[in-house]
Amino acid sequence: MDLVTQNQCFGGTQSVYRHASAVCGVEMTFGLYLPPQARTRPVPLLWYLSGLTCTHENAMVKAGLQRHAAEHGLALLFPDTSPRGEGVADDEAYDLGQGAGFYVNATQKPWAQHYRMYDYVVTELPALLEAHFPLNGVSGITGHSMGGHGALTIAFRNPERFRSVSAFAPIVNPTRSDWGRKQFSAYLGDDEAHWGKYDACLLLSELGWRGDILIDQGAADQFLGQLQPEAMARLMAERRQPGMLRMQAGYDHSYYFVASFGEDHVRWHAERLNAA
Repeated sequence: MDLVTQNQCFGGTQSVYRHASAVCGVEMTFGLYLPPQARTRPVPLLWYLSGLTCTHENAMVKAGLQRHAAEHGLALLFPDTSPRGEGVADDEAYDLGQGAGFYVNATQKPWAQHYRMYDYVVTELPALLEAHFPLNGVSGITGHSMGGHGALTIAFRNPERFRSVSAFAPIVNPTRSDWGRKQFSAYLGDDEAHWGKYDACLLLSELGWRGDILIDQGAADQFLGQLQPEAMARLMAERRQPGMLRMQAGYDHSYYFVASFGEDHVRWHAERLNAA
């Protein structure tokens, strides 16, 4: 693991690391913020999964989460959204290939060789972090858009690893969305029976979630047709699932939206992770 950059930030350190990933078969890059509290004790970790076209850097630079994490004593992790580099399959479209890993384990050519973001997030990267950084083993997960999809599906399938989950404008029902059907067909094949384990609505219906859920959605989001928050709202009501899905008037899909409600999400996770 190589340190790429490191900067002081709100009394802690914002670092970027690069490492060889056995799961993805290429070098991967991630950002890690350690709050000032990490100098004296292990701290909980909040994962932030980014959306389409993003790298580790977008939320790290634009979302402004470090200030709130420092206040509450949380580490922040910003992984990349896909494998990258020479020899890694790609597509001319922005919503498939590099920058659009959808947090799945691809099974179809040419994607299967490198696109194993589910295993990377659930297994490989946590082991690396726990071995090298002052983390206490308590984790929550959040994300935006495609990353919100990743956060919800990964948490629902791995409640032993993630104690809390939230999302900003997530793709909640990708098996019924243009943002999902195209990618799942490419990465997973045309048999839709293999798609359900990456659909937050289907997983919540099947597995439930032991805690509560926080979702913020901009009411002026230009991608509401693909995100389908109403599907998750109906399901949460039908299941009497504890949580909140808040429609925020006037907000779109941008990082201005994420930054506006980031403090709420960090505080919400801190209350659950620090009490664990």
